[in-house]
Amino acid sequence: MNHVTQMPDRRPAQVRKGAAATAAPRPAGARVRRRPTSPQWAAWAFLAPVTLYLALFYAYPLYRNLDLSLRNYTVRSFVQGDAPFTGLANYTKVFDDPTFAPALLHTVVFTTVCLVFQYAIGLALAVFFHQHFKLSATLRALFLVPWLLPLIVSGSTWSWMLNSDSGIVNAALHAVGVGPVNWLTSPDWSLTSVIIANIWIGVPFNLVVLHSGLQSIPESLYEAAALDGANAWQRFWRITFPLLRPVSAITLLLGLVYTLKVFDIIWIMTKGGPADASTTFATWSYQLGFGNLLPAFGPGAAVGNLLVVAALVFGLIYLKVQRKQALS
Repeated sequence: MNHVTQMPDRRPAQVRKGAAATAAPRPAGARVRRRPTSPQWAAWAFLAPVTLYLALFYAYPLYRNLDLSLRNYTVRSFVQGDAPFTGLANYTKVFDDPTFAPALLHTVVFTTVCLVFQYAIGLALAVFFHQHFKLSATLRALFLVPWLLPLIVSGSTWSWMLNSDSGIVNAALHAVGVGPVNWLTSPDWSLTSVIIANIWIGVPFNLVVLHSGLQSIPESLYEAAALDGANAWQRFWRITFPLLRPVSAITLLLGLVYTLKVFDIIWIMTKGGPADASTTFATWSYQLGFGNLLPAFGPGAAVGNLLVVAALVFGLIYLKVQRKQALS
């Protein structure tokens, strides 16, 4: 008869008790306690307000604007909500409008010139204030004033300064022997006037963002370049400008989105005139939707959607360029 020799359990007492407790059958009425996934619930709790905000103030307005552009809305149908579906008829009407080509040209010129000068002046000021001289912080704070002022105040101030009869700009030109210029009432100068005002407003934003980007560049790079005999221009072109490219890209993208939808300054100063000489897509959309006794809600929404598509296209281009830079 074979005898099976049982080996003694050499595990510690606490381990044996734990194993016994694990092996013990669970009572019939016992509840299974699950570990609460608190990190997951916390993540959803933080995302909920942002999701709700985006849905209410971005997704729904975009949907309503798209719906407006695809239907023939009048004042009565806008209230009652029974506008007939017209498809792309509003977009065709906008493209065939004689105002479309001048408004497109003015939008491109206004956006391009403002972006170039805002970035160039902002970069020059950022490099200047990066020298950390005695009054750099005070002067940098003063340059933020145009950015902090309400747009209605800025627009009214520039309207007074560029007034043909009592403006300070024409007074200064008269003092140096130059005749008065009809800044706001001449078709040749109205677009230039609103461009100057918008550049003045946008420079502080570029200054702040680019100055913060300069602070992230190590000083050791400049010291090494100086030891190698590089002058100030070479240090800027070989060190500062390349390392500022990511910051410059997001600055230009945000400036582009903002400049495309500029309405307040143009409307306060010229109302898009005279003779549509300073009309852009932003002011034209407002004129179509709210500037007439018989508002054209559909075409106005269609023009607004063209601005949304333009901003979306440039945003996608930015993301593609960033992805390529990350992979390289």
